[in-house]
Amino acid sequence: MFQLLVIADDFTGALDTGVQFAVNGIRTRVVVDPKTDLTGCEADVLVVDTETRHLPPEEAAAVVGGLTGRAVAAGVERIYKKTDSALRGNVGAELESVLKASGQTFLPFLPAFPQMGRITRGGIHYIDGVPVTESPFGKDPFEPVTHSAVTELVREQSSLPVSHFPALRQGERIPLAEGILIFDAEREEELITTGRQLLTQTGLPVMAGCAGFGSVLPQLLGMKKKETVPAPKLDPRLLVICGSVNTITLAQLDRAENAGFARMRLTPRQKLEQGYWESDEGKEELKQIEAFVENHPHAMIETNDPGGNEPTAAYAGLLGLDREAMRVRIAGSLGHMVKALIAGPGVGTLLLTGGDTLLQCMNCIGVRELEPVCELEKGIVLARFAWEGCPRYVITKSGGFGQEQLFTKLAERIKNS
Repeated sequence: MFQLLVIADDFTGALDTGVQFAVNGIRTRVVVDPKTDLTGCEADVLVVDTETRHLPPEEAAAVVGGLTGRAVAAGVERIYKKTDSALRGNVGAELESVLKASGQTFLPFLPAFPQMGRITRGGIHYIDGVPVTESPFGKDPFEPVTHSAVTELVREQSSLPVSHFPALRQGERIPLAEGILIFDAEREEELITTGRQLLTQTGLPVMAGCAGFGSVLPQLLGMKKKETVPAPKLDPRLLVICGSVNTITLAQLDRAENAGFARMRLTPRQKLEQGYWESDEGKEELKQIEAFVENHPHAMIETNDPGGNEPTAAYAGLLGLDREAMRVRIAGSLGHMVKALIAGPGVGTLLLTGGDTLLQCMNCIGVRELEPVCELEKGIVLARFAWEGCPRYVITKSGGFGQEQLFTKLAERIKNS
């Protein structure tokens, strides 16, 4: 039986936490299936992407609670509910479902990721120095974060008691409270000291946080091993597939284009018309895209319209699609396109941005499990998968991760690997 179950709500989040264990030589599996078999896993850490970020809160809670209950019944020693580092998704509903299904009386929640500039101070969650609601995540067109106070955000979806506390210091007793306990952290050391007090006094059967707290768990739980897996040599050709609308990713695209990356934007029809790539017109345009990729060793294909996404929104309106249906159609279109491209000679190393993009691309090529290998930069994960009997590599990242020069730095690193 594996030692730790990590429950994530999207694919990139599952990987950015799973890799924290993989880089320490800990056998880690990342699967997309909340009904996955918990008894036959040979890894030390099993990370399950439940794909619940965009579900209604009640449905998300049922999926996560069901998985938690099965894990407890199977004798899983520890359960970690992985949340988004910007607090997107059904945070309150999923935390409550984990706590109830676990049979425990309280669930410690450490939402900070100080290594990425995401901290919790006085119960307020900050992204690069500003409250999360004032960051790009508060302006997201699909899933804006509406509360910077973590207690308020959790209470919006949970009826359990919710309390906030400062980071625990060495030797300090944990608070005597039930429900969901939110702890501050402005530095990685505070994640460690808080985690150590919780572990010593409770054993940490259930816990919650993002990849920030996940990154210190191998040390806290004594799972860290001596051997680590070095980054493999990658194909120097880099193809970026971007389905993110996050302004952080848009800045990365602009910077890369200015540095010489070739850039292509998909049209509203290509993104939203069902079955478009199977049409005669779509098949002809796929040939043109294949030629574009083959002729440019550093290429980017994105779903954003120039100057904003009004043309795509207008076309979605003509098709009668709401925002959720539009999001699903766009991600699905990228998946079908990648399926057509992946066997071609022009595709070297893939970089996929956004959990929806990653999920649909992997679904379309028939991949339901990825093995995290290492972080190329903080939050930027290299993963391996089997495709037609051969190992392939993909770089994944959340839309909100990475510095502006990320794509150009990765291209240079891959070239010199």
